[in-house]
Amino acid sequence: MKNTIITLQRQKSCGDKITMLTVYDYSTAKLMSESGVEVFLVGDSLGNTMLGYPNTLSVTMEDMIHHCRAVARGAGGALVVCDMPFMSYQTSVCDAVANAGRLVKEGGAAAVKLEGGACFAPHIRAITEASIPVMAHLGLTPQSVNAFGGFTVRGKDEASGARLLDDAKAIEEAGAFSLVLECVPAPLAALVTEILAIPTIGIGAGNATDGQVLVYQDMLAMYGGKSPKFAKVFADAGALMKEGFAAYITETKNGAFPAEEHGFPIDKDVMNALRGYAGRESGNQEAKETAAT
Repeated sequence: MKNTIITLQRQKSCGDKITMLTVYDYSTAKLMSESGVEVFLVGDSLGNTMLGYPNTLSVTMEDMIHHCRAVARGAGGALVVCDMPFMSYQTSVCDAVANAGRLVKEGGAAAVKLEGGACFAPHIRAITEASIPVMAHLGLTPQSVNAFGGFTVRGKDEASGARLLDDAKAIEEAGAFSLVLECVPAPLAALVTEILAIPTIGIGAGNATDGQVLVYQDMLAMYGGKSPKFAKVFADAGALMKEGFAAYITETKNGAFPAEEHGFPIDKDVMNALRGYAGRESGNQEAKETAAT
């Protein structure tokens, strides 16, 4: 069954937790789809995970479209949500609608995600009025890392907690179909989930949200054991990959790979004829070189 914004709303209503993971390429999307992951987030975290940037601020619309298009081809029944990168929507409502449209039309996304609260309610409203579903994102918003002064938990005091609650209500009223809560104290995330009619998806926000999202490289230990506090390693794929790379190097260097079963046969008579041809060509070349001297 195809996952949509309607099926996510039903999941909230019946208490069926939503599963979302980041994904940036076709082959990984296929594996996740076959495993049953319900929502794919083509996150601007690809700046860190795929392009090696120190943060997400350098990611472009072209980067997002390129990766989203690949994911969409392997998504199967998953709902594909694509991040709007830094400065693709902050500049104006008009830019927000135009760039959201590009992610759907050129990237194949079914929905877009943008960071920020009440100040971006007009942008969310305009994008949804253009028939593009919007997932909002509050708490630790990586595109605001410079304004925050680092990657810190948000909503820990009364003032910032109240602001987050106001922002959550504002983005719901603006038409967002879902809300990601990142690095928010679990009790506060639970309260947001309680007061909103739309589904909440947590990352470092406790288990009372309507679903969870992780960067898939974190949950598969692909960074050599380094992962955020909120991430759990579900399989050590990083170690398995390195084991495979090492075995390939060893067998290539000692001649064990490729073995006979990895090659293709040829008729012996054909091979003998080709050896004779190669010998004649070699003799002709020697004759030419002798004549030239």
